[in-house]
Amino acid sequence: RTASRPTRARPTAVSRMIERESSLIPAVGIAPHKPTLGFVFSHPAHAIALGFGCGLLPRAPGTVATLWAWLVFIVLQPHMTDAQWAALLLASAVIGCWACTRSARELGAADPSAIVWDEVLGFWCVLWLVTPSGFWAQLWAFALFRIFDIAKPGPVAWADALFKVQRGEPIGWRQGFGILFDDLIAALCALLVMRGLMLAVGSR
Repeated sequence: RTASRPTRARPTAVSRMIERESSLIPAVGIAPHKPTLGFVFSHPAHAIALGFGCGLLPRAPGTVATLWAWLVFIVLQPHMTDAQWAALLLASAVIGCWACTRSARELGAADPSAIVWDEVLGFWCVLWLVTPSGFWAQLWAFALFRIFDIAKPGPVAWADALFKVQRGEPIGWRQGFGILFDDLIAALCALLVMRGLMLAVGSR
């Protein structure tokens, strides 16, 4: 008496779609692509993730993107309420996660230096929460945010490592969120130091 062979389930439309999508996701460890101006404006996700071209700069793209975010904030701030800023930041986080994920996949790197939307979102959060403030307070906020983002001390380094992928693993939504997450922690650290400085000065 022969044992019956187990029957294989037929692939469903959903499973076929997932398999097709997974085949388009590059793995970490393949040769990364160098973005060009054509790449930036070939898709809205690329334009957002690369800061509308700031990420193409060969030196300090994150710092330039942070300055761009500061300029945009100065232009928008007189015309927006706190509720509108909160909605903009939430939308920027959700859309930014999608844009960073897609762009990282197509660039073949989990956290390319050309992706700078994390700096934009992080510094917008800082500026919104220290407002109302003058130029010098905002300059201090800029300096502190960049120091925490570049040096990555303590909690920022933890946040940066939390969503790293191993060589050969596919780049997915976790990495897209991870690109944003460490800059949000850097923003939180900058705000805490700003608050401490303000309390110290106010107590004198």
